[in-house]
Amino acid sequence: MGALPHPLGTTFRVWAPHADAVSVVGPFNDWTPTAHPLAHEADGYWAADIAGLQPGTEYKFWLRTGKHELTRHDPYAREVTHSAGNSVVPRHDFDWADDQFQMPAWNELVIYELHVGTFHAPDPARPGTFLDVVEKLDYLRELGINAIEIMPPTEFPGGRSWGYNPAHPFALETDYGGPQAFKELVKQAHRHGIAVILDVVYNHFGPGDLDLWQFDGWSENDGGGIYFYNDWRAETPWGHNRPDYGRPEVRRYIRDNALMWLEDYRVDGLRCDSISHIRNVDGSNDPARDLPEGWSLMKWINEEIQAKMPWKITIAEDLQGNPYITRATTDEGQGFSAQWDAAFVNIVRDALTTPHDADRHLLAVAETLGQTYNGDAFQRVIYTESHDEVANGKSRVTEEIMPGDAHSWFPKKRATLGAALVFTAPGIPMMFQGQEMLADGYFSDDQPLEWQHAEQHPGLVHLYRDLIRLRRNLDGHTRGLLGQHTALLHVNDTDKILAFRRWDQGGPGDDTIILANFADQTHPAYTIGLPAGGQWRVRFNSDWQGYDEEFGNFESIDTEAAEGEYDGQPFHASFGLAPYSVLILSQQAAD
Repeated sequence: MGALPHPLGTTFRVWAPHADAVSVVGPFNDWTPTAHPLAHEADGYWAADIAGLQPGTEYKFWLRTGKHELTRHDPYAREVTHSAGNSVVPRHDFDWADDQFQMPAWNELVIYELHVGTFHAPDPARPGTFLDVVEKLDYLRELGINAIEIMPPTEFPGGRSWGYNPAHPFALETDYGGPQAFKELVKQAHRHGIAVILDVVYNHFGPGDLDLWQFDGWSENDGGGIYFYNDWRAETPWGHNRPDYGRPEVRRYIRDNALMWLEDYRVDGLRCDSISHIRNVDGSNDPARDLPEGWSLMKWINEEIQAKMPWKITIAEDLQGNPYITRATTDEGQGFSAQWDAAFVNIVRDALTTPHDADRHLLAVAETLGQTYNGDAFQRVIYTESHDEVANGKSRVTEEIMPGDAHSWFPKKRATLGAALVFTAPGIPMMFQGQEMLADGYFSDDQPLEWQHAEQHPGLVHLYRDLIRLRRNLDGHTRGLLGQHTALLHVNDTDKILAFRRWDQGGPGDDTIILANFADQTHPAYTIGLPAGGQWRVRFNSDWQGYDEEFGNFESIDTEAAEGEYDGQPFHASFGLAPYSVLILSQQAAD
C-alpha cells in the first residue's frame, strides 16, 4: 500500500471503495488529474506504476466521488512535507551497518520514557529532534538505561505536541527530523545497548489535519467515512474519530502500521496507548459498550508479532487492572507482554505525597508491592512518574510534595524513597525524563528539560545509577530483583515501616531484602526477620550524603544475622534506618 519506489519508478496503491476515479498528482504533472490515473482493482483498491518517479517526489491522491473532487494525502504516507502539506515518496534504503542488537530479557529492562521535542532541545526556537536525542545516549547508557520509550513521534499538526493526536500514522514528524533521522536514532540506540520502544496510538486518529476523515467522500451520520465508525462506536474523549476495527481494510491498516515499526524501523517494542478505548467505547468495563472487534484486532497484532518476532515487547496502557490484557492469546487473553500498572503508581504516589506520616496508607503500599498479573512478576510496568502523572493538572512527585520548593529535603527524600520501590518491587521499572535529576514543575510540550538540573544534583543522578545497577544485578549481588518471587516480611503501620524479600532461586547473591521507612523518624537499630543466617550487607542506603549534601548520612552497617524467629523468618538482624529512607540488603555470593 502507499508509494512503493523501485529502480524504474514508483508504484502507487490506495483503497478508496466509493471513488469513481483516482489519480496521482504532484509537481511532476503540474497537479493534473488526467495525467496519471490509477486502475481500479478488486474490492475498492486502485493502483498504477509511474515510471521515473523517485524517492523525494511530492504527491497526493486525487479522487472523484460523484460530483465531488477531493485531493488527499496518502493514508500510508511514510513521509510528508508537513501535516497539511504533501505526501513524499519515501526512501527505503538505509545503512544499518552492523546492527546486531539483542533485546534484553524483559526482567532486565529499565525503561526511560522521553518526549523527543523536549528531552533535549538545544535551540529554544525549535523542538528537539531525533538526532538531539542521539546526543544524550551516552548519558542514558551511563545511567544504566537499556530501553527508551518514545512518546508518539508520528506526524501531528504543528511542531509541538505530546504526539497523541496523530494526523498521519505512518509518517514521522517532520520537525523531529523525519524517517531517516528516526532510523539513525534506532541505530545509535542499539549501538549503545539501548532498546527502542515506540508509543503508538490506535484508539483514535487526529482530530486535526486528518485527511483520513471522509477519505473518499463517503460517510454516514456525518461521520468519518471508510476509516472510522460512523455510529455511536465512533465516540472517544478526543472526538468522534475511532477507527472502524471491524472493517478488514482498517484492521489491516493498523496491523501494517504496527509491523512496519518493528520490521522496517527495527524498533524493539510497542507501547499501545489507551487500549481500554480500543476494547470499549468509554474505556470502561461496561460490557454493553464493549468493542469485541477492537479486542480481536489487538489480539491478532500480538499473535503476528509473537509468531514473527517473539523477542519484541508489546506494552498496553489499559489501566483497568485487567489480567486478560497480558494473558496469552491461547488462553482468551489479548496477548500483551506487559501493561502499565495504575494501582502501583496511584497507591505509591499517594503514600509519597500525603503530607502527614500518620495518614500514609502503608497497608495499601504493602499490598501493591507484591501484585502480579497472571502470576508473572514482569507483566506489569511500574513507575511513580509518566507523562500522564506529571501533567493535566498534576506535577512531578517532588512538586506535589512541596509546591514551589521541590528541591528541598522532604521532596528529595520521599521522591527517592519512591524510586527505590520502583526499582525493587516486582515489575518492569520505568522512569520519566528528568526524574533522576529532580526535574520540577510539570511536563509541557513547549518546556524543554532543564539539563542544568543534572549538574545541580549529580548525587541524585548517582542514586538512580546505583539503583539501576542493583536492579539489573550488574555486580552479581542482587539476583533476586530479577526473580519472580516476592514475599512481604514486615509491615509496621504504626511507625510506617515495611520490609519485603525478592528472590529468584534464593541464597547468597540472590535473596534481596528491601527495608523502607515512610516516616520522618530515625531508628538506630530496627529489627527485621531474615530468611538465612550469616552476614547481610547493606548494598544501598538512600540516606548516604554522597547522594545529596542535605541527607543525614545515617549509618547502617553490614550485620550478622542472629538465630531466632522474627517476622516468620528463622533469623533476624537490626539495621540503622534514617527518615524516609530505603536499605537494600543481600549476602555475598560465593566465589
